[in-house]
Amino acid sequence: MKTFTLPGTDLVVPAIVTGVMRIQEKSDAEVRALFDASLAAGITFFDHADIYGNLPAHGCEARFAEALRLTASQRAEIVLQTKAGIVKDGPYFDFSYDHLVEAVNGSLAALGTDYIDILLLHRPDALVEPEEVARAFDELEAAGKVRHFGVSNHTPAQIHLLKRYVRQPLVANQLQLSITHAPLITQGLAMNMGALDQSVDRTIGTLDFCRLNDITIQAWSPFQAGFFTGPFLGNPEFAELNAVVDRLAAQYGVPPEAIATAWITRHPAQMQVVLGTTNPQRLTAAAQGADVVLSRAEWYELYRAAGHIVP
Repeated sequence: MKTFTLPGTDLVVPAIVTGVMRIQEKSDAEVRALFDASLAAGITFFDHADIYGNLPAHGCEARFAEALRLTASQRAEIVLQTKAGIVKDGPYFDFSYDHLVEAVNGSLAALGTDYIDILLLHRPDALVEPEEVARAFDELEAAGKVRHFGVSNHTPAQIHLLKRYVRQPLVANQLQLSITHAPLITQGLAMNMGALDQSVDRTIGTLDFCRLNDITIQAWSPFQAGFFTGPFLGNPEFAELNAVVDRLAAQYGVPPEAIATAWITRHPAQMQVVLGTTNPQRLTAAAQGADVVLSRAEWYELYRAAGHIVP
């Protein structure tokens, strides 16, 4: 498994992350199987959020802890990341000091741990008061409850605003990215091609901003065709892309999921890929992509087969 030191931290992290947003209804055995398959594939990084699960908060975090019952030494060998800031039943987004501290305390209790390795602000709060975020981060860090901080689904300007007050490095930005859902990448390649919809900048330079500021992009929904529109792998609507994926999978001796993952990990921004599957076999298949290094020609062939324009 490809690993690297996460900029702004002392954490050596894998290129693939196991997301556990769908484990609420899984049995202890099923959660353990997913965890064991992750470790066997070299994945020691687990992504949570306080809203994951069918409870008002902390459902999947609690299920993770209950099923695994990790010892202190086992806990020390993994990275636990969680997110806060969304309130399911309203007011929907809350980056207030009180909410962030309460959310972290709830996550610590649910996960049965003394510390969170990385806390992400889940989605932007239009009513954010960055001074309150900074106060919460300072208190959580000083208490040893959170070691590192980041964001999710944030624009460069939103990050700039936070950084004006927050003294800790913002080490990650979790964003949707797949071969077919790739505005983070595609707009830059269509610069000055005003007649193309692809040239419209909807990401406000987020990819380059993150690279310039040592913020690691964590790609979520790496197999989604669009915004929760279903997977592109095996989808007849993406026949040309799947033909290329299947050919490269045979060439490299890996499953198709690995090629979809490899397209993201090949990017020099050194991204992480967050997998949302609860199927250990599919997780193992996708994780193999971290060790596949596509050539430039292969990367661009997949890009074009997905329908993106190369000038």
